[in-house]
Amino acid sequence: MNKRRKIFILYASFGEGHRQAASALSQSFERTGGADTVLIDLLAEAHPFLNGVSRFVYAKSYNVMPQLYGWVYETTRDMDAGSPFANWLHSFGSVALRKLIERDNPDAIVHTFPMLVLPTLFRKIGRTIPMFNVITDFDLHRRWLHPAVDKYYVATDDMSKQLRSLGVRPDRIAATGIPIRPAFRPDGPRTGVAAKYGLDERRPIVMVMAPPNVPSSETSKMCLMLRDRCNAQVAVICGRDKTLRDSLASALAFRAGIAVLGFVERIDELMAASRCLITKPGGLTLSEAIAARLPLLLYRPVPGQELGNAKYLSGKGAAVICRDSYDVVRAAGRLLEDDSASYAIRAALEKLRKPDASDRIALDIATQLHIMERASSKAASFPRTTLLPTSR
Repeated sequence: MNKRRKIFILYASFGEGHRQAASALSQSFERTGGADTVLIDLLAEAHPFLNGVSRFVYAKSYNVMPQLYGWVYETTRDMDAGSPFANWLHSFGSVALRKLIERDNPDAIVHTFPMLVLPTLFRKIGRTIPMFNVITDFDLHRRWLHPAVDKYYVATDDMSKQLRSLGVRPDRIAATGIPIRPAFRPDGPRTGVAAKYGLDERRPIVMVMAPPNVPSSETSKMCLMLRDRCNAQVAVICGRDKTLRDSLASALAFRAGIAVLGFVERIDELMAASRCLITKPGGLTLSEAIAARLPLLLYRPVPGQELGNAKYLSGKGAAVICRDSYDVVRAAGRLLEDDSASYAIRAALEKLRKPDASDRIALDIATQLHIMERASSKAASFPRTTLLPTSR
């Protein structure tokens, strides 16, 4: 019987996306029977205080200093993997990861966040471990790149071309899409979904992912404008942010046609029943909307990877960037009133769809590991011979 592999999946808690991608991959590995997985928030594991400070600064960067965050992101976009700054960034967590490796002896490490500690450990642990990067944005930052990476899994064919232009071999790249939950089924039945959330089946639904960089008073005003000016119902989703949910629920209490929701487990159902989505451009949410062919209105993207994501999708005709509530209402009204505008965005989204990304990545990693194991086994068993010159 073949030994069941163990795979570490490294993520970070900066936003939900990296963790969700890690969770999706874990489900796929378990479901396909290829491996047992261990999910590791490496910075939290290694440096809990630093992780807390970093998360606080990251959250505040949305409101207090988005331009500074964007400047740092753009300044380091083209950094070399061997540069002092890159080596410093990739040094965090090395002691903790070494202990975990020595304890669990993983067969591979997968990153959904670019903390590439592993190459610095190879000499210390006395062996190499296969290493795979799952890039969770539509915008490429060189922090993800390292010569020791065995394969990259990327969101789009354009990013695949970009990696090739940087010297990465084609066989080390797969344009699979960003992994979303294997249970995500955007083509399911729509009947009964509106009623489940206290809405009317007969009226169009606009989804709003309440943005963290926008005051709740502004979000509630936008929801009322969407309802009153677009003749739409609004499902506003606050995720796990209880403070935001309570604030919006209070501001929008007794307002017919508006549902204030927390974390929605079956977000695929609500996406399938909606006419458009207003959201910040995080990689995972965008990937779910692409899977659902749900027209995207990207609200005030902050500088950095989110602005890069927004510009990419806007350039493909798959999204509209909105700078304020009035932009949102105009764009949503056009989509609800003009079928051709909605159809054009849906057609652009269809071109970007890459179904079953999570399962495809898990199966491909299993294949890569099998190939590596066979090659290693052959190399170990191949007899050493002395080549003698041959006569003609």
